[in-house]
Amino acid sequence: MKEWKFNDIQVFVARSNRKSVSVELKADGIYVRAPLLMRDIEIKQMLEAKRSWIETHWQTMVKRVEETKESPPYTYEEIRDLAEKALQVIPERVKHYAKIIGVDYGRITIRNQRSRWGSCSSKGNLNFNCLLMLMPAEVLDSVVVHELCHRKHMNHSAQFYAEVEKAFPAYRRCEKWLKENGGNYLRRLRG
Repeated sequence: MKEWKFNDIQVFVARSNRKSVSVELKADGIYVRAPLLMRDIEIKQMLEAKRSWIETHWQTMVKRVEETKESPPYTYEEIRDLAEKALQVIPERVKHYAKIIGVDYGRITIRNQRSRWGSCSSKGNLNFNCLLMLMPAEVLDSVVVHELCHRKHMNHSAQFYAEVEKAFPAYRRCEKWLKENGGNYLRRLRG
């Protein structure tokens, strides 16, 4: 992985056999995923074209990271209470949306994952992060629908997202909320 700086922000570039470029801001820098043959100069030009977007979002992220530092890590008791609450709430939401989507599912497990909100195995077993209990109900439901739709499409294709949005029209708004705010909750797990 290549590295350089953009406006004093560390840039990490990973090339792979892909057709498009993606840019992601994380607490430690800008992560660029680029096609194998894309030259450094092209990546730098692309970042320059996105300068305004990068600066705006970087400042917002730095502010959120600082706010999170002021929040203490979750205690064992808090995590346990969230997991117990999740065991009461999430299976009911799964049951509700499974009927709407028209899928079955296996076991439901609640965890305190550090990087995921949910997952679906090829056998239909579902995992959910107990921190979802701290989210708005609509966001929790969006994660439930996302994982249940993997019972129809085990990928993130256009067909998958069409299925998600058919079952839950507010999905994109909730996904955006989770991307903008979810990291603050996850960072408190790391202590």
